[in-house]
Amino acid sequence: MGTTNQTLQDNFAQKPHVKGKFLYCGKNKFYVKGVTYGTFRPGIDGFLFPEPDIIAKDFTLMQQHGINAVRTYTVPPAYLLNIAETHGLKVMVGLPWEQHITFLDKASTKKDIIKRVKESVLQCVNHPAILCYTIGNEIPAPIVRWYGKERIKGFLKQLYIAVKEVDKEALVTYVNYPTTEYLDLDFLDFDCFNVYLETPEKLSKYISRLHNLGGDRPLVLAEIGLDSMRNGLQKQAEVLSWQIETVFAKGCAGMFVFAWTDEWWRGGNEIEDWDFGLVDRQRKPKTALNAVSMAMDNVPFALKSDLPLISVIVCTYNGSATIQKCLEGISNIDYPNYEVIVVNDGSKDQTADIVEAFEVKLITTTNHGLSSARNTGMNHAAGEIIAYIDDDAWPDPHWLQYIAHAYANSDHGCIGGPNISPYDSGFISTCVANAPGGPVHVLETDEIAEHVPGCNMTFRKDALMKIGGFDPVYRTAGDDVDTCWRIQESGRTIGFHPAAVVWHQRRNSLKAYWRQQKGYGKAEALLEAKWPEKYNSLGHLTWAGRIYGNGFTLPVKIKKDKIFHGTWGSALFQSVYQPAGSFINSIPLMPEWYLFSALCLLIGCLGFLWAPMLWFFAVSGVSIGIVIMQACISAKTNSSLQAEHKKNIKYISLIIVLHLVQPVARLYGRFANGLTPWRKKGAGSDFRFIFNKKQPVFSLWSEKWQDAESWLIKIEKNLVNLRSRIKRGGDFDNWDLQVNNGLFAKGRGLLTIEEHGAGKQYLRLKCKAVFTPVAFMVSFFLAGLCVWAAWDHQVVVSGIFGFLLTIAIFRSFYEADSSLNSLYIALMQSGTNEEAEQIKVLIKDKKDDSEKLSKKSNHHMISNVAGPLNESILNLEMNNVNSVKEE
Repeated sequence: MGTTNQTLQDNFAQKPHVKGKFLYCGKNKFYVKGVTYGTFRPGIDGFLFPEPDIIAKDFTLMQQHGINAVRTYTVPPAYLLNIAETHGLKVMVGLPWEQHITFLDKASTKKDIIKRVKESVLQCVNHPAILCYTIGNEIPAPIVRWYGKERIKGFLKQLYIAVKEVDKEALVTYVNYPTTEYLDLDFLDFDCFNVYLETPEKLSKYISRLHNLGGDRPLVLAEIGLDSMRNGLQKQAEVLSWQIETVFAKGCAGMFVFAWTDEWWRGGNEIEDWDFGLVDRQRKPKTALNAVSMAMDNVPFALKSDLPLISVIVCTYNGSATIQKCLEGISNIDYPNYEVIVVNDGSKDQTADIVEAFEVKLITTTNHGLSSARNTGMNHAAGEIIAYIDDDAWPDPHWLQYIAHAYANSDHGCIGGPNISPYDSGFISTCVANAPGGPVHVLETDEIAEHVPGCNMTFRKDALMKIGGFDPVYRTAGDDVDTCWRIQESGRTIGFHPAAVVWHQRRNSLKAYWRQQKGYGKAEALLEAKWPEKYNSLGHLTWAGRIYGNGFTLPVKIKKDKIFHGTWGSALFQSVYQPAGSFINSIPLMPEWYLFSALCLLIGCLGFLWAPMLWFFAVSGVSIGIVIMQACISAKTNSSLQAEHKKNIKYISLIIVLHLVQPVARLYGRFANGLTPWRKKGAGSDFRFIFNKKQPVFSLWSEKWQDAESWLIKIEKNLVNLRSRIKRGGDFDNWDLQVNNGLFAKGRGLLTIEEHGAGKQYLRLKCKAVFTPVAFMVSFFLAGLCVWAAWDHQVVVSGIFGFLLTIAIFRSFYEADSSLNSLYIALMQSGTNEEAEQIKVLIKDKKDDSEKLSKKSNHHMISNVAGPLNESILNLEMNNVNSVKEE
């Protein structure tokens, strides 16, 4: 039962350290399977622990039941640590201080706490039984609220540094709880939370939340438990059993059951109205002890006999530098039923020779790109689950266990996990890992993703085959985003498991990073062409969820985060709510901001002809300064650099440079592949609608009845096919659909339906062109400069601004007419093939039109085609449209 003696000895040979989402002792992953111990009535020696012989009996019983760690709330005496070492137990040492009072009021109190923390660590330093130190346990929410989270964070960081000064290699954590979950203590070695939730669903969801709050750091639940006095011995055993199973299934690095014994001394008194122990006060085992032991025997999972076959697919092109480490990692996967397929996509280096040394299925093809290679692997896969990993990545040994368990307990069509940069990556790779443009995941909720990156992406084979696999148009990037969207479009969901980790080597040269970011810019252009409805007018994607990862550029904050404290600080779960970023605040994050800076610089050059324009040099300088400020803030706060690297100016400087370079590379890739702010969207324009005196109304006769929502969905889909950006009207809007084909104008349509009986309907779409604030601001700005320059007799400068004003006005009317034309064509395309009969005689005037309408009330006035539009419909003049309006 439990771990073997040899494994325990190996674990004690090395100090615990953090690696990704887990704790390790040496090369062995150390799952914390612990219990809390104490506090007890003070002994003769003053320590809050039992006599050594009682401790020895307790630890022997723990060892027999597979427990490998003990959490103390006070500093243990040396004899307790020695007994723990003898029994193969690691000790989480609590460093107590006056956290229940307003401890930051006096500088002397702060200094005294820091001094005593150092002295406490000195009593334990370098002892092989030490697991970690905790620099606090549940600072009361009113105290945190009193001082504010930043002051509390700052003081806890001082305590963290104090411990490291005494024991540099020791792990340090703080034990938080839901009422102050908003404390972002990103300097800790790993996260700890006390969580008491008594249903599997609630515990599962909350663990997912804690993982997302902690990012790539390990998560340990420092207290779970149930009171047997109120719930009974059997209920306690049942609850602890599923709690432990849930904790490890959700990817935690460990847990501590509260508590070992019912004996509990606190505040100078014995606590006798709670019984949380696995043994009673006389050390007699309860039913829960065996239940806990059995649950811990199966960590991280109780593997089933009918585990699904998983096909691990590696697609590679000239990957000889990294693929050996990738395949070595795959060969060490702890999963009994998987195959490995390597698709060599026309490599010209030694990749094939390296792969042949491993027991894998090698498929060599000519070079057709990443998506094609992934499809080749899919078509040769025998597994019901397909797991893709890049050739510069390698998996955690339990990667497939977590993936299989996640599929067994969900209906997801796709599941992904974190990709973490190795800690020994080297200087440039480490900086790239903390720069923008890396592979990130996007979560809609704590458990549902909108997108998972291709370096760690798995599918049910039937779900992937159903959507036709990957789109071959994506040769190097973008295929993962497109496939995730199509999986969602097919009705399946995308899951995320925080413990399904792969280690992903980042680019190790600036040239490779530049090339990668240009490729991402190209991928954005390809995605925008296929999914225009997901992009805004400037061609930028707005994710439906929150982006997780390191390195992305942060805006200069205007609004502060808000904390939900509840009335009078009464909320049990106090979370941070981040205000949505304003459009103005996000503009400097766009690559096009560099174009604005360059434009201001060019206008400033006109200052050599007209002095007032020299001010634009200052505007350009400010705009560049904002970008540099963003880069500096992001390099300092949004990175996962180790402590020694954060103090190294060389690392910070290169990360700042990468923040500045990345948008340029991305902009280059976007523009080179047609993704420009002035790109063509929608149906184009011949200016036949915008200059009409009356508001255009487009009409359609149908003999196949549908409700208004179905018609609007059809029109909406046709607009998407026209590559228009669309928006649905909200609860308070007097329009149904909005088309935006540019920065300067948009069109809005309001649908009404006349019911003519026997399933016949007459659709009328009233449309309106609306010019955006950007159009007015640009036009007035240019007009003002033009008039000012003319007034000052600067003819050349005035002419330049007049020319730019003419272009802006022309573009505004073009976009307005394009939006109306898109609405018109989308309506015309919304019928069925049975309604393809059309009137080909153009109506000359309104009177004739009214007469014909009255005579032919049983005929189609304007019909539409599901395929290409009839030429006569496209050539209708505006007077015909208006005559229909007058009907």
